[in-house]
Amino acid sequence: MSKKYVLVTGGAGFIGSNFVHLFLKKHDYHVVNLDLLTYAGNLENLKGVDESKYTFVEGDICDRDLVEKLFNEYDFHGVIHFAAESHVDNSISGPGAFIRTNVNGTFTLLDVARNHWMEKPFTFKEGKAGCRFHHISTDEVYGTLGETGLFMETTPYAPNSPYSASKASSDMIVRSYFHTYGMNVVTTNCSNNYGPRQHGEKLIPTIIRNAIAGNPIPIYGDGKNIRDWLFVDDHCEAIDLVFHQGRSGETYNVGGDEEKTNLEVVDTICGLLDEIKPKESGSYKDLITFVADRPGHDRRYAIDATKLKTELNWKAAESFDTGIKKLLDFLL
Repeated sequence: MSKKYVLVTGGAGFIGSNFVHLFLKKHDYHVVNLDLLTYAGNLENLKGVDESKYTFVEGDICDRDLVEKLFNEYDFHGVIHFAAESHVDNSISGPGAFIRTNVNGTFTLLDVARNHWMEKPFTFKEGKAGCRFHHISTDEVYGTLGETGLFMETTPYAPNSPYSASKASSDMIVRSYFHTYGMNVVTTNCSNNYGPRQHGEKLIPTIIRNAIAGNPIPIYGDGKNIRDWLFVDDHCEAIDLVFHQGRSGETYNVGGDEEKTNLEVVDTICGLLDEIKPKESGSYKDLITFVADRPGHDRRYAIDATKLKTELNWKAAESFDTGIKKLLDFLL
């Protein structure tokens, strides 16, 4: 049997690179990683992967000629699409890049894949029936929650930032390719990830970096915004499961069942740092500083991952405390 090639987009980023490491250890695919290497992509994240099963291509998912060339060269069996602009603050100051990459880029990938795999709507080319497009999305497409309730796959979309609106748009395009063309697609919407290889702009790396440097630790508003936290390896295991076993056309929510306020997050991290790497005097918690809240800052996200757990027997292996300890071990 000939080797199957899988296109991973954005595989030099945080979640994508962790996924490539896991995927290549578990399976005999050859991964082609297409990444533009913007500020969030870093080839250092791929150190140690099996080079005999891995090819890196620097390029833009919006470049249709390039995407078509790669499909023709490697005859991909699947696409796992991570590539996205993802930082909410950046989407507020410069929304255009988010529409271009997240909406137009997703459309380009989907459309090239459809043309490569399908003769016409609901008719696959010979040998292409098992080819699958897996779209990685976010819980932010659902908007914000009150003090109770959870996001389910049936929750109406209500994005509140240019970032989440661009991801919601890409989700809808993926959905349309299933219903209009019969394309084999799946979508996963995850809660906030943390773990090794995360870009320094995100909350948890910012807390750790500033704490160790002795700088103020900035927390938006009153620090009571709530997120459901998911260790990146648990997310990658879920993606692997859905890619191989998920039902075509379905969406699966991936959450860690670890709701924390931002204050609880910083408190946990500072408490662990006080044990592992004590300051000369006082606690790292003394560095916590409140800053002006971001515009349109959603108050609470929380994921109901029951569908993923019951259909595919997935379960998060890490609690927030054990995951943070693993991250600090990796960093320190």
